[in-house]
Amino acid sequence: MAKATGTSTRRRSTSSKRSTKRKDFDPTGFDKQTIIDWFTMMDLGRKLDQKAALYLKMAKGWSYHAPYAGHDGIQLAMGLSFRASKDFMFPYYRDLLTALAAGLTLEELIYNGLSKDADVAGGGRHMSNHFAKPEIRLENVSSCTGNHSLHAVGVARAIKKYKGQEISICSTGDSTTSEGYYYEAVNTADREQLPVVFVIQNNGFGISVPLREQTTNQVVSDNFKGFSNLHIIEVNGRDPFACMRAMEEAREYCVSGKGPVMIHADCDRIGSHSNSDNHLLYREESEIEEMVKRDPLTRMRELVLEKEYLTEDEIVAIEKANKQSIFDAADIAEPAPEPDPESWKDFIVPDAVADLSNTSEHKYRNDPEKEQLTLLQGINETMKQEFRANPNTFLWGQDVASGKKQGIFNVCKGMLDEFGNERVFNAPIAEDTIVGTANGFCRYRDDIRVVVEGAEFADYFWPAMEQYIECTHEYWRTKGQNSPNFVIRLASGGYIQGGLYHSQNLDAVFASIPGARVVCPAFASDAIGLMRNAIRSKGMTVYLEPKFLYNFKHTKESMPEDDFIIPFGRAKVRREGSDITIVSYGNAVHMTLMAADDLAKKGIEAEVIDLRSIQPWDRETVYESVRKTNRCLVAHEHYLSGGFGGEIASSISKDLFRQLDAPVARVASKDCPVGFSKVLEQAILLNKNDIITAVEETVAF
Repeated sequence: MAKATGTSTRRRSTSSKRSTKRKDFDPTGFDKQTIIDWFTMMDLGRKLDQKAALYLKMAKGWSYHAPYAGHDGIQLAMGLSFRASKDFMFPYYRDLLTALAAGLTLEELIYNGLSKDADVAGGGRHMSNHFAKPEIRLENVSSCTGNHSLHAVGVARAIKKYKGQEISICSTGDSTTSEGYYYEAVNTADREQLPVVFVIQNNGFGISVPLREQTTNQVVSDNFKGFSNLHIIEVNGRDPFACMRAMEEAREYCVSGKGPVMIHADCDRIGSHSNSDNHLLYREESEIEEMVKRDPLTRMRELVLEKEYLTEDEIVAIEKANKQSIFDAADIAEPAPEPDPESWKDFIVPDAVADLSNTSEHKYRNDPEKEQLTLLQGINETMKQEFRANPNTFLWGQDVASGKKQGIFNVCKGMLDEFGNERVFNAPIAEDTIVGTANGFCRYRDDIRVVVEGAEFADYFWPAMEQYIECTHEYWRTKGQNSPNFVIRLASGGYIQGGLYHSQNLDAVFASIPGARVVCPAFASDAIGLMRNAIRSKGMTVYLEPKFLYNFKHTKESMPEDDFIIPFGRAKVRREGSDITIVSYGNAVHMTLMAADDLAKKGIEAEVIDLRSIQPWDRETVYESVRKTNRCLVAHEHYLSGGFGGEIASSISKDLFRQLDAPVARVASKDCPVGFSKVLEQAILLNKNDIITAVEETVAF
């Protein structure tokens, strides 16, 4: 392809936005063969798009189809400007021509549409029309519209940190810009001057909702003019020549280090939003007729004829050959195998560095003659050790790198001083951004590990739940091709008189969503061993830190050897007993141990099990104990209703029913938000006496 030349695309011409005049298609600077090749690809993409609709009518597949006709210019330019296996491209569900131009074969596109096992995006695990090929960095993007904008920013942050020459491209529709996380993405990219190109394919509709009901500015990029480092380019998205010039200008600006680019591509959505939408219910036929007159493929065909690059017969031959190519690809793709039904079990969570075959933990004994570390010190020292061991480890969050204040609870103390602001830095008060950029950042290279303080208090994490859910199915959705390799640290729980947004628990919420590990240490050595495993392992781990225990004297233990590591899903028997098993984790472990001491004075010997890891949780250790004691109580700080104790109790009741001498009991905090008043907090949260009463009732059953 010849290098494009011509005037800058950073201009606005209201009259040309909806014009049907030829002047919009200016091929100056592009040679004859390039133009022929572009026409051929545009025709091929359109024929495949039409084939997708036929598959639906024949009930053969492609159950979700979003036609792209009218977006041809910007999609062709995006795909052709993408450098496979170098740049990062985050397409959206309408980007069929983008994917074709970026390098996907017809077979690969049809595999995706028909949800075949050979689908390179993820083996049929994701919706059709979500085209991807992670091995060339054409990223697998979810159906949550535009949430990939934060991933694009995250990987752009890594590009800048590692001084790369790649760019990150984020493609969305216009309505995505109404999402709060899209604004967060642009804000972060602008502030950090990141090499990311935000492409807005503005077709004037969000499904059936017209743009005027989304935003005041119909040129959506006008909403972002206040960002000082953001270079905005407005372009006719139907015109491949103007769009290619825009992409070249965008790359040049990004690589210069000046910051991000936003390309506003004015497009038409000639068809309905998708196969489940009928645009005739909300659009006038006259409007559709006007769009058809602007059809980019028709206009490109006319241009090739006008320039006498091809004759009518030669064009017909190309169109016929494209049609045959699709038939040939379909003959290969249609009989391809479906996914194996049993394969649902694969790629839910990546394997951890330390698994249950690891036996080194039994060698550790707390040495009272050595320095005794608190839970907080154990976390802090382990993070430092892991950062020293792997220079590709990073930390960000709120208040973690503010001069001498390094973490609201000082858990990150000294990290900034030792590792510098390139590796340890503050994040804005935008929890979605903290998690979403971590997802993107670790895509840059496999040995990157990120630790984020997801929120200053666990209760504030809720805005990030959309990104959390995205991360939980990333590994599964991509069939193991992409893994969010980071740790989410959260100061969790009560007993500090924090009240609402400062004393709640989210452990059961996290544990109920497949695809992530959830741990909650109650002693210093566990904090060390679990943090080391979490940082070193692939996949996402939620690391809950009971903040009441940060400096609690009973958490203190001596520092284990440098490679001390605890497998996920391995519980620990904290106290042996014969009359009842008490299963707990976090703050509840210490209350349970104190309750067990009081119960022993009454002749009841309780065996106390500290789960440490609640997703996965250690059934084997718990079951072995229950078989011995024949009774079980589950004690946790979370609300009783919906608490994780219900899952444990249900499992024990089902699997060990014949070994039980009493129903499995549960004791927890009240089904009520945690109040600020100390009196209310004590009345609501789990306490030692609650555990004693529940044990006595179960033993007496």
